[in-house]
Amino acid sequence: MALNPQTIIAAFYASALFATAALAHHGWSWAEGELSELNGTIQEISFAPPHPSLVVDVDGQIWQVDLANPAQTKRSGFVPGSAEVGDEVTVLGNRSLDKSKNLIKAVRITISGKNYDLYPDRITN
Repeated sequence: MALNPQTIIAAFYASALFATAALAHHGWSWAEGELSELNGTIQEISFAPPHPSLVVDVDGQIWQVDLANPAQTKRSGFVPGSAEVGDEVTVLGNRSLDKSKNLIKAVRITISGKNYDLYPDRITN
């Protein structure tokens, strides 16, 4: 079965579009350059791919906290059982450039005085 040139070109552009979207999500270009800190209460914990995450109540506002990829999150020491719903958490990370979204990519999370450095090379203090 021979593929026609239009099919090959369409497949190429579709894969390029997908790769660009994936890079935009997984990179840092969607986030502020400076670090922000949030303090709140964990409402949900997920270790599911593509990124483990937390849902955190910060003074009545619900925030999505994206962690590192599963392997990197595990290397930081943050594994199932490290935290529970209801725990207080401090999140150091990069907020979304879109201020209408309560979204932050965590660089470090602190629970019960223990730091989990997800991206230690991004911590400047």
